[in-house]
Amino acid sequence: MAHIAFVTPLYLGHLNPMCALADALVARGHRATFLHMADGAPLLARRGFAFEPLGRGTHPPGTLAATHRTLSRLLGPIGLRDTVRRVAATTDMLCRELPDALRALQADMVVCDQVEAAGGLVADHLGLPHVSVASALPINSEPALPPLFTPWRYDPSAWGLRRNRAGYHATFWALKPLGAVIREHAARWSLGPRRRVDHALSPWLQIAQIVPGLDFPRIHLPPTFHHCGPLRSHTEVTGTPALPSRDGRPLVYASLGSLQGSRYRLFRRFARAAQAGDFQLVLTHAGGLTREQAARLPGRPAAYDFLPQHAVLRGAAAAMLHGGLNTILDALSEGVPLVVVPVAFEQGAIAARVERAGAGLAVPRLRAWRLGATLRSVTDGAGYRTAAARLRDEIAAAGGVGRAADLVETLLRTGRPVAA
Repeated sequence: MAHIAFVTPLYLGHLNPMCALADALVARGHRATFLHMADGAPLLARRGFAFEPLGRGTHPPGTLAATHRTLSRLLGPIGLRDTVRRVAATTDMLCRELPDALRALQADMVVCDQVEAAGGLVADHLGLPHVSVASALPINSEPALPPLFTPWRYDPSAWGLRRNRAGYHATFWALKPLGAVIREHAARWSLGPRRRVDHALSPWLQIAQIVPGLDFPRIHLPPTFHHCGPLRSHTEVTGTPALPSRDGRPLVYASLGSLQGSRYRLFRRFARAAQAGDFQLVLTHAGGLTREQAARLPGRPAAYDFLPQHAVLRGAAAAMLHGGLNTILDALSEGVPLVVVPVAFEQGAIAARVERAGAGLAVPRLRAWRLGATLRSVTDGAGYRTAAARLRDEIAAAGGVGRAADLVETLLRTGRPVAA
């Protein structure tokens, strides 16, 4: 059996899918070890995985909490600049420390998140097969696709292609600090000219959580790219609260993910929209709201730190979400139509895809006063639920974590790129 090293950002939206894949592979007899800054130790220990701390000198305990605070209030160019600087510093640390750590572990393979370039660069340097996992939107770019951090709609016309080129140029400029780190280590290891995160993607195997029906059309994906659908663990989760009782009204679920849960004003907008439409609102805030804040929300919705999302979404009339891919996929896995209010990162791009698929409507954050009317439109219009049901069936057929584990084992067994 193989010893598989996992390299992923320590944010739940990236960590949870990777842990689900590791769970599946461990159940098949393989060993799994996660490697990252020391703050990852308690996160992985709770899940029963081996962990190798790195970056003690540059990323001491507390670094992750400081980064979370930055990301939770990320808005505008200043927030983006600070985030890029932090990501570049982490990638640099991993590139410097991963090689010796992987040699010491005698790792047979590296499984790395697409957005962390260090995993692919170091694997190429050491000659190890590696797998790129797209927990969020795939970073594979093509001319007709808008840049990930824009809310632009798909437009393959000449004007749309010009718009996209300008957007990519601006994106590469904003990511220059990260590009400099990638270029430095690629040159040091004689890996050829590399200057972008997507230059570290695996030529062996790429796995994505998204399904084609939710994405914009892609025509230039590599043959080793596989749409597997959501990577979810089937391990029983202990300590989760009991689900709220249904009160007879249509239920709406609301969430802002694990990083944006402290946005009380937006949760208040959600609560007002549900109250105006006479919906039963259940929300999760990842510990971002105090009890006093939750008690002040209009209509007194049921508010929790966390809940098993699939269970609360089952039979829901709609979900009001921030546009993180994991929560979007969980809702669509249950055929639930969506109202999406993007806050940061690639959430605007995901909202544009939800609208194109017909499974919901997007509301810009600054127009959250429109939430009530939008929620009524989504719940009253049968077309949104029909589109969500279509995506539910596509997600169910994609194979999920079981298929992803099969693909990883195929690469381990053959040592050759795994084509679709």
